[in-house]
Amino acid sequence: MILVTGATGSIGTHLVRRLQRDAVPFRALVRDERKGHALGCDFVVGDFDDEASIAAAMKGVDRLFLNAGGAQPALGEQPMIRQQKTAIDAARSAGVSRIVKISVWRAHEGGRLAEGAHWEIERHLEESGVAWSVLQPSGFMQNFLTGAGSFTADGRLLGAYGDGAVSYIDCQDIADCAAALLTGPYGRGETFVLTGPQALTQAQVAAQISDVLGRPVECLDLSPAELSAALREQGLPAGFADGVSVLSQEVASGALAATTTAVQDLTGRPARTFEEFLTANVDALRAALPSSSGR
Repeated sequence: MILVTGATGSIGTHLVRRLQRDAVPFRALVRDERKGHALGCDFVVGDFDDEASIAAAMKGVDRLFLNAGGAQPALGEQPMIRQQKTAIDAARSAGVSRIVKISVWRAHEGGRLAEGAHWEIERHLEESGVAWSVLQPSGFMQNFLTGAGSFTADGRLLGAYGDGAVSYIDCQDIADCAAALLTGPYGRGETFVLTGPQALTQAQVAAQISDVLGRPVECLDLSPAELSAALREQGLPAGFADGVSVLSQEVASGALAATTTAVQDLTGRPARTFEEFLTANVDALRAALPSSSGR
């Protein structure tokens, strides 16, 4: 039995569908009972800040998909660290035999935002004694549909990367890799960096979005300080905005431009291109992007 955490998120929803399709026994962990019913699968209600509910959710589970929790950058806190450590400890106590964790590419000690938080959680997982695999994905293609701060109010693509490229990945590919690790013999004590098949600059992203929508979408490239200010104006916390501006300098230097074959290696098929992703999600893209862009 697999326990899927983060089951209603960008990766989790794809994983739920994949496991349903393959008739793999699993249970989804949700905080909202209504969302659990909407998934259409076996689910349990729990909260990572409620240790008893997490312990109860682990009963009868032998594999755990760990992708939950979040940061509170306005307060300088990373509750995800505490929450995921709680889940790892509960899994160990329940006799879970394998944990597949979603991390972030370039997780490292002292890293900004999620980079530092995931590094600390990865160390705790390695020391837990439970067999583990870690997936470190590049930037999500889905962020262009749902990510705060992707576009300006008038629909221009927002960034501060210059000519820096990112090998964006579709969350469905991440979910398929997780399914392979949860159900197959792969990846015991291994870390996989997941990327798409190509690295794209913001200008190239804007051009592909323009092609799919059939109208021009401009790219607004800012300095790191200007990006931080723009994100604050959109109502995002100052700590988060400042962290993103620092990370943008890393992206501009090409830190996320490399590509890997991990998706092909784990699933037996190539990772989806950004064009394929946009074509499959064109209606959601139109709904997310103001039509005044390129006026």
